[in-house]
Amino acid sequence: MRTSEIKRKTNETDITLFLNLDGSGESDVESGVGFLDHMLELFAKHSGCDLCLKCSGDTEVDDHHSVEDIGIALGAAIKSALGEKIGVRRYGDALIPMDEALILTAVDLSGRGCLSYGLDIPSEKVGSFDCELVEEFFTALTREAAITLHLKQLAGKNSHHIIEGAFKSFARALRTAAEKDPRFENSLPSTKGAL
Repeated sequence: MRTSEIKRKTNETDITLFLNLDGSGESDVESGVGFLDHMLELFAKHSGCDLCLKCSGDTEVDDHHSVEDIGIALGAAIKSALGEKIGVRRYGDALIPMDEALILTAVDLSGRGCLSYGLDIPSEKVGSFDCELVEEFFTALTREAAITLHLKQLAGKNSHHIIEGAFKSFARALRTAAEKDPRFENSLPSTKGAL
C-alpha cells in the first residue's frame, strides 16, 4: 500500500497526518478550522484516499498558519506516498458540478510544483473561513507535492459551492493521476526517465 505519515511542528502549528492513497475514502480530520475539516473530508471521500489529520494551530491569531501548513503536510504526504511513481497514470482531470458552480481540474504528477489558480470566489468569507486561504492551501500543497495543478472555475456564484467543487474536482483528478495503470505497471510515465 502507498502510505505516508507526516509530522510537522513549528511555533505556529503542530500537525500529524496519515495518508493512504489506496484507501476507501475514510477520514478522521481535526484541523481546528471547521470549514477546512469539511473540505478535507470531501477530498478523502472523492479521492478514495484515507486521511487522518490532527492539527493544533494558533487559530486565535487567524486560520492562515493552520491552513497553509496543512497544505504543506498533505502535499508532502502525497509526494511520499507516490514514491517513484512507477506504473501510475500520471495525468488526471475532472469536470465537477456543484449546483451552479462548475470546476475543471487537471493534475500532472510532474515532479514540478506549478499551480495555475483560476477560482473567482465572490465573497471574502464562508462563515468564519477566509476565502483567500483556498489559494494559500493549494499553493502550499502543489509546491510540496511537486505536482502541476490547474484549477479553473467555469461557472459559479456561490462561494461555498465554488470551493467545494474545487476540492472535489481536485480529489477526482488526483485519484485518476495516482491510479496504477495495469497496461504499464512496471513503467515510469515519462520519456525523460524521471518524474
